[in-house]
Amino acid sequence: MASNNYRTSLGGSLVFLTAGLLAGALIAATTGDLAWWLVVVATGISLAVALGTMRRAKVRVRTSENTEELPALPVLVREILETVPDPLLLVDDSGRVLFANRSMAAVAGTEAERKPVSAVLRVPAVLEAVKRTSETGENADAEFVERVPVERHYQALVTKTEHAPRLITILLHDLTGLKRAEQARADFIANVSHELRTPLAALTGFIDTLRGHAREDETARERFLDIMNVEAQRMRRLIDDLLSLTRIELNEHVPPAGEVDIAQVVRDAAAALAPLATTDSISVVVAAAPDLPPVCGDRDQLIQVFQNLIHNGIKYGKPAGHVWVTIGIPPEPAVFGRSAKPMVSAEICDDGEGIPREAIPRLTERFYRVDARRSRERAGTGLGLAIVKHILNRHQGRLLIESRAGEGSKFTVLLPAAAPVEENVPAGVTEL
Repeated sequence: MASNNYRTSLGGSLVFLTAGLLAGALIAATTGDLAWWLVVVATGISLAVALGTMRRAKVRVRTSENTEELPALPVLVREILETVPDPLLLVDDSGRVLFANRSMAAVAGTEAERKPVSAVLRVPAVLEAVKRTSETGENADAEFVERVPVERHYQALVTKTEHAPRLITILLHDLTGLKRAEQARADFIANVSHELRTPLAALTGFIDTLRGHAREDETARERFLDIMNVEAQRMRRLIDDLLSLTRIELNEHVPPAGEVDIAQVVRDAAAALAPLATTDSISVVVAAAPDLPPVCGDRDQLIQVFQNLIHNGIKYGKPAGHVWVTIGIPPEPAVFGRSAKPMVSAEICDDGEGIPREAIPRLTERFYRVDARRSRERAGTGLGLAIVKHILNRHQGRLLIESRAGEGSKFTVLLPAAAPVEENVPAGVTEL
């Protein structure tokens, strides 16, 4: 449209200019006076320039009407939208982000405003919903999953109102808790039905035996009751661990907000296991570097992490052996995504039989056991390392496992430091 108007103005200007030239030539030929010819030509040029300027101005006005920017959001409106707990975007009808609240920063970054929505939310289903709402004015929704840094499920609600027809609202509703609850419920039923089958079958068999021919056999009765008590305790531990794992998974996407003294947490975990270590003649030694920064974490969950790992060292270490726990700062920060974070490390080492290399990748799976018979003899449920993995996921930490058969095992826990960590300087070296 603008190019057609420009061509029209150019044609009008050429007409006036040509008319001026012809009129000047006619007057000059009739009168023989060159001055009259110059006056007429100058007048034609002036009229041509004036007409072109007026038409270009009209084109600019018409164009500005089509690309007029929406007015800035009032401060009060922005403040109100900032308090919305769910991620929220306002997009104009050209697909440009006009506003993103604080909650959206975790999904789209901190500089989303004035960018195309396709560069902010790279989710085809959401972009299709925005396009559909922009074209039809009807509300739309789409579900999608963010895999990094922690898996989160969202439902995008895309709406347009009659009072602001050029504004599209995109609200992201977090479905992670609901999805995790559904998955946890399904996993819980499947795992419980599988793992409880054996002890329940044992209890049922012993009960039938005691009701039958062993009713009057006191020796058999005492022996069977002892076995039944062991199986009942095993079921209790299994249910406790399953409930604990379910609670952890439900909140895995919510990072902890507190700060914890990691050295004290490890000492408390080791102290709670001291009676068990004494019974097995295992020596647990805890050594911590001085001036360690606190870590971001939930104290109770971190105690659970180190109790599980130290307990494993006690259970699977050699008789009268050792478990060493060393806490310090790794020489290099751990890399998560594109950023490197200062970390605090805790290494738990034992001198047991070690773990076959092919079994290491599966250690954190639910109910996976390297030696199922020995695990049951040592009151293991096969859930300890799965609990450790999910707690560390919530804390944005890492679990590293190193082991060789016959040479013991080393489990390294890496947790983000809550304060800046000074770089280690070797002894005798002056930092400049």
